Parts: sequence; C-alpha cells; structure tokens
Amino acid sequence: MTIDYARARELMVEQQVRPWDVLDMAVLDVVGRLPRETFVAEQYRALAYADMELPLGHGATMMKPVVEGRMLQALQLQPGDSVLEVGTGSGYISACLGALAREVVSLERVPELAAAARARLDATGLGTNVRIEVADALQYEGGRQFDAVCVTAAVAEIPARFLQWLRPGGRLFVVRGQAPVMEAVRLVKGDTVNAAATESLFETELGYLHGAEPVPQFLF
Repeated sequence: MTIDYARARELMVEQQVRPWDVLDMAVLDVVGRLPRETFVAEQYRALAYADMELPLGHGATMMKPVVEGRMLQALQLQPGDSVLEVGTGSGYISACLGALAREVVSLERVPELAAAARARLDATGLGTNVRIEVADALQYEGGRQFDAVCVTAAVAEIPARFLQWLRPGGRLFVVRGQAPVMEAVRLVKGDTVNAAATESLFETELGYLHGAEPVPQFLF
C-alpha cells in the first residue's frame, strides 16, 4: 500500500497538533513540511503521523506529534537563536529546531542513535546547522550558554545545570515529575545563576533521561 505522506502530515497538523493549542505559525509550518517518516525505522513509517510514541531502539522513543508541537512552541524560538537539545533521538526534533533557529547543539548519550540521526539529517538535506555530540547531558560541560534548551526526555527533578546553560531571558522546556502524572514546564532564566520563572504547560508522560530517574523509595 502506498501512503500519501504529505496528506498524512497535513492531517496530523489539522487533527492533532493545531487542536492541542499549537497556534504558532512558524511551528505549524515546520511540522507541516518536514518529512517525519524519514526519521523513524522502516517498519514504523506507516505510523509516522499517528498520535503515539514510536520506538527508536536503545530504550528511546519518539514523542507524540502533539507533544513535539507544544514543546517547539514553548521555546518561542527566533531565527537568530542558539539551542541546546538534550536527547537527539531520531534527529527529527533536531531538524525542526534547526529550521526555527540559527544553530543547534544536540547531545545524545547513545553513539548508535547519534550516528543514525546524523545520517538521516544528511540524507534529507536538513540540519546543516545542527551539531550532534555524543555526550551524557548530566556530565556535559559545554562552556557556553544558549537562548533555549530543549529536553526531550523526562526528569524527576530539574538539574541545576540545565538553568546554567541558559542566557538571561533564555527558555527551557522539560517534563518533570513521576509517572503516571508528569508536568511539562517552561522556565525563563532570570538575571542570577539559578533564578527562573516557571510556567506549567500541560500534563503528559515521557520516558526518563538516563540518570534523571526518581530515587527509589524504600519502605520499612
């Protein structure tokens, strides 16, 4: 069966992403034209525009399109912005960020995922302004700050280093808490090192960033 991916992409935007309060025209344009199907494994391409997470291997998953849309909108990206992405995954969000901002540095802990994402970006001609680094975000010392930080996996608690990566006025998107009820939030960096205004955006559930899981509770 031949799938009309362009039509599937259009339906994703109109029936999933836009109704979930994604109204930023730049974001809608990007998710409406980037070929999401080329960033998933061959066996899942028929599901590339479905309202569901898709497995990427190595314990990673691709977020639902609605969550991706809300995340991209929350970052309020401008064409001159620099972005740090935590968790490259498939490379799809890296491509979206690259289309919305000036440059993207993307961190991926699993070398195989990083290599596959780079290959997809190169094959599609997308992400020429995306640099993928094989690194553990919880150990990363980049020595610079960004206008936005995009975390594509959940954390039990937001690490202080995430805020330290932001310039004053910079925006951080992250999902925090414990399953099954997690909270997507946007933090806007203040003028001091760890000061930020926090805005709750929506409830969702994501897999945890490696090393950022809840500490086990032992009951006696």
